[in-house]
Amino acid sequence: MQVKEVKSEGLNYELEITVEAKDIDKHVDAKLAEYGKTIKLPGFRPGKVPMDLLKQRYGKAVLGEVLESAVNDSTQKALNEKGLRPALQPKIEVKEFDEGKDLVYHMNVEVLPEFEVMDLKKLKLEKPVTKADKKSVDEALERIASGNRDTQEVDRAAKNGDVVRIDFHGRTADDNKEHPGMHAHGHNLELGSNQFIPGFEEQLIGAKKGGKVEVKVSFPKEYHSEELAGRDAIFDVEVHAVLEPTEAKIDDEFAKKLGLEDVKALRSAVEEQIQAEYDQVSRLRLKRELLDQIDDAHDFSVPQGMLDLEFGNIKQQISIEQPEKVVDGELKFEKDEEEELLAISERRVRLGMILSEIGRSNNIQVTDHELQRAVISEAQKYPGQEAQVFEYYKSNRQALDALRAPVFEDKVVDYILELADVKEKEVSLDELTADEEEESYSSKKKAKGGAKKSTAKTEDKGDAEKKAPAKKTAAKKETAKK
Repeated sequence: MQVKEVKSEGLNYELEITVEAKDIDKHVDAKLAEYGKTIKLPGFRPGKVPMDLLKQRYGKAVLGEVLESAVNDSTQKALNEKGLRPALQPKIEVKEFDEGKDLVYHMNVEVLPEFEVMDLKKLKLEKPVTKADKKSVDEALERIASGNRDTQEVDRAAKNGDVVRIDFHGRTADDNKEHPGMHAHGHNLELGSNQFIPGFEEQLIGAKKGGKVEVKVSFPKEYHSEELAGRDAIFDVEVHAVLEPTEAKIDDEFAKKLGLEDVKALRSAVEEQIQAEYDQVSRLRLKRELLDQIDDAHDFSVPQGMLDLEFGNIKQQISIEQPEKVVDGELKFEKDEEEELLAISERRVRLGMILSEIGRSNNIQVTDHELQRAVISEAQKYPGQEAQVFEYYKSNRQALDALRAPVFEDKVVDYILELADVKEKEVSLDELTADEEEESYSSKKKAKGGAKKSTAKTEDKGDAEKKAPAKKTAAKKETAKK
């Protein structure tokens, strides 16, 4: 194999690689020997067909596969020989290739830049911490109680906040036709909860037990059922009971209903949950500061190909979150916005490379067990669809690799924090959450050359790249519901 450097410019290299015909023949022989184990020809048992005959019959047919394997093998050898670490998959252009001739191709490759990681022990970080106090626990308990109220039947007209037990039968107004899902019996509906389509619940205010109400509504234009979207409908509703919510008393009995021993155990569980949430925000704040300092300490050019991919990812996310910016299928934004997003993309790529290098040089890896835990955690976000999520990651290597990214990132961050000088500072909850909605390093505009809040509101790099299966919408029991 011969490797000739055609061009070298910055991080971009163009190499001309020649694989001699005799080496191509070795690839052909290996491929034919593999096929010869099963090929049947008259007069020969499988695996006993002479190589000359195999080459005569099938030599040309295997050239395509041989080309792929020869290019892959020689490309890796050429990169190793030149000491190049590709940033992305190299681009290959075959110049010459035919039976009995040398293989000649050009390889364009953009490589990772050489840079020296800062002394991580010099990092000085401040971690804001907040303790869960009695007020926070009391407020959380009140919210829990509010969501677990009992009801008692009352003999009066229904008002906002009441629960009415109803039967309803619906039909479209223009053709007086019933449609699947437009009826239910014994359904409990909280007035003011906005569970049903707009206008439905309001027309039941003032109804009494035994009362019958004709409810006239219009289905939203974006309704999930195409045959009902935008159409007027009439529902005949019969009220069987008016139920008034009762305040739940936070005591041992209430705690037992929630599966806990007593109110003390309930308070302890709530306090632990609140503290876990505070600790999560605290870690995020610490991580942001860590990545800001690391970014400030490094300045090197990033591969253009990686920058373009990251910029494309951000634009795709913006087009989903802000569809009003998409005009004629193309995302539109001002020049200063584009410059801002390019700076964010550069910061993402640079920090991703730094973290990757720290992980590589310190042999930080994601174990199968850790990846399995990440898949389980992802599956838990989709109750009832866990099997589909597991199958998705099992059959989609790219998605699994994307799920691996945030796990790797967190392990690298933990490693850095062990080396850094980290001091805790107790702060109020308001101080802790003051910038909770600010973007993290991958989206915050804290790139080289200035700062401005980003148009793209994305999460950390690992999370932003993660491709999870779309959560399927559960079937609606009653069409009157939203």
